[in-house]
Amino acid sequence: MVAWHVNAVRLPLNEDCWLGINGLPLRYSAAVYRAAIHRWVAELHGAGIYVLLNLHVAAPGKERSLHEIEMADADHGPAFWSSVATGFRDDPAVVFDLYNEPKHIDWACWRNGCSIPYRIAGMQSLLEAVRRTGATQPAISDGIDYANDLFRWLEYEPRDPRGQFVAGFHTYHDGLGCEGTACWNHTVAAVAQHVPVISGEIGEFDCAHRFVDRYMRWADAHSVSYLAWAWNAYSCAHEPSLLRTLNGTPSNYGIGVYDHLRHARPSSSQAEMGMASEPSPT
Repeated sequence: MVAWHVNAVRLPLNEDCWLGINGLPLRYSAAVYRAAIHRWVAELHGAGIYVLLNLHVAAPGKERSLHEIEMADADHGPAFWSSVATGFRDDPAVVFDLYNEPKHIDWACWRNGCSIPYRIAGMQSLLEAVRRTGATQPAISDGIDYANDLFRWLEYEPRDPRGQFVAGFHTYHDGLGCEGTACWNHTVAAVAQHVPVISGEIGEFDCAHRFVDRYMRWADAHSVSYLAWAWNAYSCAHEPSLLRTLNGTPSNYGIGVYDHLRHARPSSSQAEMGMASEPSPT
């Protein structure tokens, strides 16, 4: 990663594993899992890399966290962030990414919570869980529609007493919606004029890099940070993968990201966040 000039990694976490709930074996979860994450973060910091801790997999009630759901559940989401933020509140090189890719909900539910039918914890309650611990680091709130829609993000922005709130935007070459310059200019750039924007996931599924090349150039010009999904060596048919082998050899898609990061000159106002996401350690 250092050879690629990566300076930040987004680390997806599993709610049940962190909390040690819903019957998970304690030899893999709870204190053991949390200690492994702390060691992983320390290793990344030792290489000069920031870490974005992301609630990625969750489930309500007694269901096990096996999949990405519509939004963080009220049963465990606030408790998860209270625990995570307590553990990392003294680490200035950590950012809290509150929930990965909210979907199938409206903006009011996104901020305030709702029932669909399980109880959703809105972004406001997740942020409050972090701040009650005394943690002051930036917190990221992904937009709706798989983090691809920021159109009303500013209108529904949760209140942060620390003024350290960041908009999260994801974009892939997948036909989802906001994947062209016109949309980026109309929505993403408009939000970036008021708060920092981090693209926690960018990528394409065709083993090429034309799309990510275009987005990274646009993002650099608009002081928007980005992380490419993902630092793994799956086939293109499975998901965008930066690597051909786990020794760091880039895939064809990864070559575009590698070449760009090696020559990038971010503006002084651009947050020092980018540039790779790692798969979940479950």
